[in-house]
Amino acid sequence: MTLFNVTRPLLAAAALALATLHWLPATALAQTTAATAAHVTTGRPLPALKLKDQHDQPWTLGADTRLVLLASGRKASNLVQAVLEKEPKDFLAQRHAAYVADMSKMPGFATRMFALPSLREMPFKVGVSLEEPTLATWPRQPDSVTLISLVNGVVHSVAYATSEADLRTALAR
Repeated sequence: MTLFNVTRPLLAAAALALATLHWLPATALAQTTAATAAHVTTGRPLPALKLKDQHDQPWTLGADTRLVLLASGRKASNLVQAVLEKEPKDFLAQRHAAYVADMSKMPGFATRMFALPSLREMPFKVGVSLEEPTLATWPRQPDSVTLISLVNGVVHSVAYATSEADLRTALAR
């Protein structure tokens, strides 16, 4: 066995550890989750969000927002981008809609090198969540875009889009 064969797994493990490193200890992360995560419940106001956009600028939901698109995985994000990538800059604003990308479970390296640069090409603002506690209790289904319908800031309904047709229908309302 050569030195290279012995050290390769160690280097791979070290690289993975660095890519997924959290600066908070596990107990502090758990306390932060309990303190900041708020449930999305029909008939209740949508929990306030203070995020940054894909350009690292402050981002909040507008008071007139009627639809929130939450993409919390690769397939959901690809679905949103496929529908929105060729739309004009004011497409979401005209529909009183907002797009939130939950990237909290993505390794930091992948977020910085691939996901954020891809979002920066979008012609509109995207709220980006990089910390797991922020959206931890928000509803989601695997490979789906969560559609949170609001009336005067109160959650009216929660649905899921699994296809471009579903998402286009939700945005057309």
